[in-house]
Amino acid sequence: MTAPRIAYVLAATAGGTGRHAAMLAEGCAARGLMVGGFGPEATRSLFPAAAFAPVDIAARPRPGRDAAAVLRLRRLLARDAPDVVHAHGLRAGTAAALALAQASRRPAPALLVTVHNAAPPGAVAAGVHRALERVTARQADAVLCVSRDLAGRMRRAGARDVAAAVIAVPPAAAPSAEAIGKARAEIGAPGRPVVLAAGRLAAQKGFDVLVDAMIRMPGRAPAPVLVIAGEGPLAGKLAARSWAAGVDVRFLGVRADIPALLAAADVAVVPSRWEGQPLFVQEALRAGRPLVASRVGGILDLTGEEGALLVPAEDPGRLAAAILCVLDDPAVCRSLADAAAARAATLPSQADAVDAAVAAYDGLLARSGRPLTPGTRR
Repeated sequence: MTAPRIAYVLAATAGGTGRHAAMLAEGCAARGLMVGGFGPEATRSLFPAAAFAPVDIAARPRPGRDAAAVLRLRRLLARDAPDVVHAHGLRAGTAAALALAQASRRPAPALLVTVHNAAPPGAVAAGVHRALERVTARQADAVLCVSRDLAGRMRRAGARDVAAAVIAVPPAAAPSAEAIGKARAEIGAPGRPVVLAAGRLAAQKGFDVLVDAMIRMPGRAPAPVLVIAGEGPLAGKLAARSWAAGVDVRFLGVRADIPALLAAADVAVVPSRWEGQPLFVQEALRAGRPLVASRVGGILDLTGEEGALLVPAEDPGRLAAAILCVLDDPAVCRSLADAAAARAATLPSQADAVDAAVAAYDGLLARSGRPLTPGTRR
């Protein structure tokens, strides 16, 4: 009896969506499942241990080229005959749904879609997003969502089987004193409080709100320095806004030493307009760092009420007050650090995430009456 075949489908991605899919693919392959990856050429590196075929599924609609991508994915899935197609994100989910809509093989592969992101701003973009939700919800056999609000949206769009996605970030080794010293030296603000944020420099992440919050801290001595790790389309605008307002911001670009930066920081901040289960929140909790974050999406599920100071999104005044509360009150700082460490102990492991995915695959295969293969669990 052959092992189940799982096909992972991705659209263009620059964030945690791709890393999550890659982690599942690696974990499932290690447990004996047959794994394949399909997505833009740039995602090939996410599947080093799996067969990969490029499919140009873009992050945004492209008339004509999207149809070609669906047709190519249809041919590839017919060729490889997976048992389960696991698409990540609505663009990939819609492409997979359309590719399987006229599948000649019976029974057709089961379609599982993990929804990672909320609707983007703007009426047109939000309308397109709702259309993708409807197609995915009505065609998918099951949907996993990274936050409760996304689960509600998918149920309203018509999804029949909706459950929570398990997203995990591996525990990082404690940074060495040398690594922490190097991070502090690069920040270059001796004696000043360090406010750290990390993520893609895009509107969703709310770094413009964080810059505005820093503007609301005049006269504090020593003045905090804001450190942002990441890159993205708003880098120039954020730098210009910071310079014009006289806010001291260090833009570090993409970094591989987030644990060292967290150890060098006095407070970690997540000012996002929306988040699912952000990796940076999990990293800050595992590092036991005081955390200030927006009360949006799935953040509360990670932090609880005690693991962070939670503030409304897009409120720079409340955000500034929360940051200053951490910087100016040692008791609050200690309490948050202790609570973060306690919440970290409850976070799922990568093995937990793979277990959840395998259980979902087993459920879909059992529902279709196909035999399961022993030995695919941890």
